[in-house]
Amino acid sequence: MTEEEIVTLFQRWQAANPEPTTELRFNSPFELLIAVMLSAQATDVSVNKATARLFAVANTPKAILDLGEDGLKAYIRTIGLFNSKARHIIQTCELLLQHHAGQVPQERAALEALPGVGRKTANVILNTAFGHPTIAVDTHIFRVANRTGLAPGKTPLAVEQRLLAVVPEAYRQQAHHWLILHGRYVCTARKPQCARCMIRDLCAYRS
Repeated sequence: MTEEEIVTLFQRWQAANPEPTTELRFNSPFELLIAVMLSAQATDVSVNKATARLFAVANTPKAILDLGEDGLKAYIRTIGLFNSKARHIIQTCELLLQHHAGQVPQERAALEALPGVGRKTANVILNTAFGHPTIAVDTHIFRVANRTGLAPGKTPLAVEQRLLAVVPEAYRQQAHHWLILHGRYVCTARKPQCARCMIRDLCAYRS
């Protein structure tokens, strides 16, 4: 995809959705952190249902620790891998209190040092909670970047690095959200909706 085509692509997404954001519901960086940790191999809808109940009674590291691991599981057991996620969340809350005064750090290394937090989760927090121009590459973004020809790569890290290189600075802050929404609702894995795709003429994929 040429530089001109890339600019056109993001201009169209911006015109259609000027202020894209995550579909996870949160009111603080900590709530977003917990929601993203729960979202691995789960839908945003299922996470939002669980966190609506959880955050009503515990939305700080101390409050979740007060629930205990078993108490936390009662709120998230409808989500896949809830046992390991509960363990990681409890460990993360402990570290946040011990080393960060209960606050979510804004540094990548500190975020990735938290149990259950990898590069993708760290990128989401940095971008959505703190406004950093990072791009988290999940399965949707990996597919869209490769299928369209926007940023081909064999690994999520390679795609992330390519995206950061080719996405114009003016669109980098929101790029993650436009890409994920396009992958979730238009450029789907099994049956891409090419007939209603607003960037079809720019895309390398031919259905």
